[in-house]
Amino acid sequence: MEEENKFKNVNIKNYNKTGIFKSIIIPFISGIIGASLVIGAVFEIPKLRESILESNYNETTNNGIVDSSKINTTAISLQGYSETSMGVAEKILPSIVGIEIEYKVSSFFGNSTAKATGSGIIISEDGYILTNNHVVSTGASTSSSSMYYQVSDAVSVKVKLYNDETVYDAEIIGKDDETDLAVIKIDKTGLTAAELGDSNSVKVGEFVMAVGNPLGLSSSISAGIISAVNREITTEDNEKYIVIQTDAAINSGNSGGALVNTQGKVIGINTLKLSGDGVEGLGFAIPISSTTDVVKQLMEYNKVIRPYIGISGTTVTEDMAKKYKVVEGVLVQEVEDFTAAQKAGIKAGDVITEVNDQEVDSVDDINEIKNKYKVGDKIKIKLYRDDNYIDVEVTLQEKP
Repeated sequence: MEEENKFKNVNIKNYNKTGIFKSIIIPFISGIIGASLVIGAVFEIPKLRESILESNYNETTNNGIVDSSKINTTAISLQGYSETSMGVAEKILPSIVGIEIEYKVSSFFGNSTAKATGSGIIISEDGYILTNNHVVSTGASTSSSSMYYQVSDAVSVKVKLYNDETVYDAEIIGKDDETDLAVIKIDKTGLTAAELGDSNSVKVGEFVMAVGNPLGLSSSISAGIISAVNREITTEDNEKYIVIQTDAAINSGNSGGALVNTQGKVIGINTLKLSGDGVEGLGFAIPISSTTDVVKQLMEYNKVIRPYIGISGTTVTEDMAKKYKVVEGVLVQEVEDFTAAQKAGIKAGDVITEVNDQEVDSVDDINEIKNKYKVGDKIKIKLYRDDNYIDVEVTLQEKP
């Protein structure tokens, strides 16, 4: 009995200790731990948020390709947006110049001068600058008022650098109306050349900035996105261009300036915008990757050397083919003397149906194939003449 009572006393004593531990000590310790966690969270939440944002960015991007299934549409940092645009501006502005051009204007009322402004992109530290051809050359005008006056090519080209009050005289090195590109040069070294990007990899929706001198306001920047890629447009002069479309503001004077990505790399050359009632946010830039060979030739030869056949023609539609009992293709309307076409035996009245085994329906089709070759290369042309097909070989000449 004594042993039993002793055992019971022990159990009761131990139970009382456990009860005190559960009812007092555990809650006290838990309170301390909880308070520590709250205090720690207050200090760590900003870091945690940044970590989440960074993690989200890393997970949703892979070499510039966005995985739409992993996009976090709620975690948006305007601070990051601002820091990106400020960083891009700081990088690209030293590489953008303002251009002022002076022309001579002749009319029934006498002679005068006119001025225009544009922009340019420094492409080498020793003074070479890329811009639009229409900035430094008036070109042919299709406006009805052009019959009343004549405008010369630029008689004076001046360049102003970023954060430099000196005005530099520029020389026109070369220009090309087909691509609307030109290269000019100033006598100065140590310039900051722009870093060129890859316009073939741009994506619709990508953030971009347009940099230039709109309306003579130097070093202006506007921001937007890529609205479309590989957009084909036709100008008033019936020139066709494949361009990048953007809603970043592009105005008069922006021509020749840069369209840049979030890395401050040039992906396009601002060239024109569509304007009019109800039109807004339609700007266009020449893809920078398409300019490489042109710029190289302008710097080396002062022009672009292109292959030439020497014909003019028109499309033969299905209805025309049935009516005149010929085949569909390109009707040769004229063959120029002493050209590759004449030497190959092509005649007016022939219908070109294939070039290098590819069917053609227009002069543009022929030019697209021809322009893949160089002067001196040979191409095969299939003709329809007098109810027969004839194959001729044409040795491409340099375009005069």
